[in-house]
Amino acid sequence: MYAIVEIAGQQFKVEKDQKIFVHRLAEKEGDNVTFDKVLLTDDGKKVTIGTPTVTGASVKTKVLAHMRGDKVLVFKKKRRKGYQKLNGHRQDLSQIQIEDISLNGKTSAKKETAEKEVKEQVKKESAKKTETKKEPVKKEVAKKAEVKKVTPKKAEPKAVKADKLTKIEGIGPKIAGILAEAGIDTFKKLSTSKADKISEILVAAGGNAYNRFDPATWPEQAKLAADSKWDELQKLQDELNGGKAN
Repeated sequence: MYAIVEIAGQQFKVEKDQKIFVHRLAEKEGDNVTFDKVLLTDDGKKVTIGTPTVTGASVKTKVLAHMRGDKVLVFKKKRRKGYQKLNGHRQDLSQIQIEDISLNGKTSAKKETAEKEVKEQVKKESAKKTETKKEPVKKEVAKKAEVKKVTPKKAEPKAVKADKLTKIEGIGPKIAGILAEAGIDTFKKLSTSKADKISEILVAAGGNAYNRFDPATWPEQAKLAADSKWDELQKLQDELNGGKAN
């Protein structure tokens, strides 16, 4: 914010807290002086031009010191007359400080404090809004945590690992795949299955070509394998011929 003001016959562009030198004032050092011949004001939003002065505007100043300016030499001469004269001059000055600029009775200091109050009020309102937004989120998170505690996940049943049915004499990879598709994929399941049922499964999957396989000893072999009696299983398989009893 700035203003153009007339002081002691001179015009100055002044701002708050600015220090300037003017012609000697009658006031003493430390006195406050107010000048109301304000020709123009600019508050950052609006420029007001006086006619010739701005109504209600004024500039408040404080006299800091009285002093004299630098010496100026004034030389006068008249040609062919034998006239010349040299004079020295030092101007009497006063140093003043701009304390405040008033617009229609409202000082810039009051305006600044009002703007600060408005900014603080806006900050408080925004802080309250953010707090109100955060609280429901916390409640929802707490509810989700409670639900997780009340409803624990059920333990999923462990999958039974399939056995290698090709260890049974008479069962190759093809037959093992057919039995696995029918749900017979472990030694225990095979040991409880009947030979007739096994034959039906093989014929249904591969046709009459599987009638040549005799699964009569497969449940017995599977029982020994399920019980981990590998020596007895080996002894039994040595007595068999292609999975068939001699």
